Amino acid sequence: MAEAERIIGTPDISGAAGAEPGESDGNAAASGDRSGADGTAPAERPKGRRRIAVLFTVAVLAYALDLISKMIVVAKLEHHDSIEIIGDWLKFEAIRNAGAAFGFGEAFTIIFTVIAAAVIVVIARLARKLYSVPWAIALGLLLGGALGNLTDRIFRSPGVFEGAVVDFIAPKHFAVFNLADSAIVCGGILIVLLSFRGLDPDGTVHKD
Repeated sequence: MAEAERIIGTPDISGAAGAEPGESDGNAAASGDRSGADGTAPAERPKGRRRIAVLFTVAVLAYALDLISKMIVVAKLEHHDSIEIIGDWLKFEAIRNAGAAFGFGEAFTIIFTVIAAAVIVVIARLARKLYSVPWAIALGLLLGGALGNLTDRIFRSPGVFEGAVVDFIAPKHFAVFNLADSAIVCGGILIVLLSFRGLDPDGTVHKD
């Protein structure tokens, strides 16, 4: 009987019995504080920050590459002959695009500007619940690409929110695009793949 009482924790009960009710509550609270400091909850908070850092790091890289490439194209390639990279199959050719990605919908420049701004707001709100690295990469690509083209919409001619986007990557038999468009497309494809795999932005996996 003594051995059974020892296994099921009789010493804890006796210790609790010897303590005052206030002391017992205080000990429980202190124990909860220690588990909060050393347990899993604080370990999860850095994970959340790490995912947000991944998102914004990818976004900054995508945005910076797009911005720098456009500055070079405007300075060195605009109003000049195109540059052949792989014969006729791939060229660098500077054009101004008032439409969406790949030159679609040139009559709806303001609408595309509003959509890009809305995408940025949605991604920023979703970042608070982001615990998945693949989702962080995908959303970072979308955010960087949207910021890149939105910068053109705001600051380039013919006017604010109506600016034409600088495109320069010209594959044969395909629309001319830029690095921001590429980031948006890659981010969208990654999101579709993650959705098919059942991976949610909060890191949980669901099965249909």
